Amino acid sequence: MSVELAGLAMRTLFVEDLDERVAGISARGIEPADRETYDNGVRKMIYRDPEGNELGIGGGPA
Repeated sequence: MSVELAGLAMRTLFVEDLDERVAGISARGIEPADRETYDNGVRKMIYRDPEGNELGIGGGPA
């Protein structure tokens, strides 16, 4: 019998207060695995867990 683990989900949230959200998450000891900035100034912070799930939090320019 094979048991598959949960994981590999990808979600992205777009928020107005990206810097505040990232600061709050960092205050809890969690840092982004990656940070992206797109040509239009939109920024995205990517968080990953050990099961391979990914949560992106994006927002407009700083």
